[in-house]
Amino acid sequence: MGQEIAKAQFSDTDFDNFRQRLGEETALLSRYVREGRCSSQGPITGFELEAWLVDPDMNPAPVNAAFLEAFNGELACPELAKFNVEFNSTPQFVRGEVLSRVHSDLADLWRRAYMAAESLGVNLLAIGILPTVPAAALNLSNISELNRFRALNEQILSARRQQPLKLDISGHQHLTLEHQDVMLEAAATSFQIHLQVPLERVRDYFNTAILISAPLVAVSANSPFLFGKDLWSETRIPLFEQAVDSGGYRDASHGPLHRVGFGSDYARSAISEVFEENLQHYPVLLPILSETPPEQFAHLRLHNGTIWRWNRPLIGFDPDGRPHIRVEHRVIPAGPSIVDMVANAAFFYGLIECLANEQSGPPIPFAQAKDNFHQAARYGLDAHMVWQNGEKLPLRSWLLHELLPKAEFGLKRLGLAEADIAYYLGIVQQRALSGQTGSEWQRRFIAKYPGEFSIMTREYLKRQKSGEPVHQWPL
Repeated sequence: MGQEIAKAQFSDTDFDNFRQRLGEETALLSRYVREGRCSSQGPITGFELEAWLVDPDMNPAPVNAAFLEAFNGELACPELAKFNVEFNSTPQFVRGEVLSRVHSDLADLWRRAYMAAESLGVNLLAIGILPTVPAAALNLSNISELNRFRALNEQILSARRQQPLKLDISGHQHLTLEHQDVMLEAAATSFQIHLQVPLERVRDYFNTAILISAPLVAVSANSPFLFGKDLWSETRIPLFEQAVDSGGYRDASHGPLHRVGFGSDYARSAISEVFEENLQHYPVLLPILSETPPEQFAHLRLHNGTIWRWNRPLIGFDPDGRPHIRVEHRVIPAGPSIVDMVANAAFFYGLIECLANEQSGPPIPFAQAKDNFHQAARYGLDAHMVWQNGEKLPLRSWLLHELLPKAEFGLKRLGLAEADIAYYLGIVQQRALSGQTGSEWQRRFIAKYPGEFSIMTREYLKRQKSGEPVHQWPL
């Protein structure tokens, strides 16, 4: 979905031709997977970081076109709203001092981006949901000037027969509202981790990413507030699931097949099952035809980009042109600080490496993994998880006494530097011990200074610029 498209209006012929090519490419990918013709490189990682542009009053600043011109770098691109931008990393092998390198590269990228924002009189902020964003700012006058975004809005509304999108989120407080376009999605920004592993292991790592989404979203939670309401620890999850609420064929939006969601199952036999489900159950939204050969999977990749599972397999290409399949882990919010995000990535790499190699298959049913995820997003570190044999575990204790040691084992198995393992996992440990995630810091601030969202956001920005991990942030 990062690519621009040439037009925003489509004919029935466009849809028919696209579906035909999508079917051909899906069959080809399934054959590639069966025959082992995808890359055996890995583990290799990269990330996407979405961020906000805010004015001196901490309100959204719709200036991403000017920002991107000032930044003048290939690693940044526009997001859905004019007040959001996305940054990308270059791929790196997960070994040695990769965590320190990712930290250094991300910090350098952030410094350059912050200077570009300052040159425009605005600030750059990494936070899951901007506490000061008003619903009125999420309108089509603030949609980025790209065909793909306008086409996406038109096609989602068409799939919904022009019915308004509805938010209904019950948390500490209750929020309900109706919205006439997909711009609600722009209120949610994330830190997305990509992990490429050899083809023969992709299915296991994809399933494990699903399994560990619950502890990852709990320990990284950074989005408690939306439109002045205190909702979930990670309100970004229900917000995004409802902001683009459109299902599969035959009114399947009332069933398990949502375009944004946790998915419908593990990959049972092969990772290609996910792409086969895309073909069979999700209508085409953007029928942009490509003249590239089927081996480039242009139509399959574009269609996959319009289905937003919290864990999503992606097709890419190695430098030698060989296709690879990687896992995109989308559950972690942006922020609170650069070091916090690298620590979250360290926890993810270690935990997925350990658990993917520890057992022959997922220890709990998919439905339980999905319920664990939503419980963790709602209650954060106070959630309880159901694990093997129906055992119910307090998440914070489970994290400290079992999951962090497993993550450490996984990072050592990958051959990461001992000092990096201790430092970055230590940050996750201290966050769990103190109970102060980004979400809890925001809640504690508003409990002390009720209604002062602008002051809180300004203090958050100050702390983010300091580089301190969130567990050390005072009120």
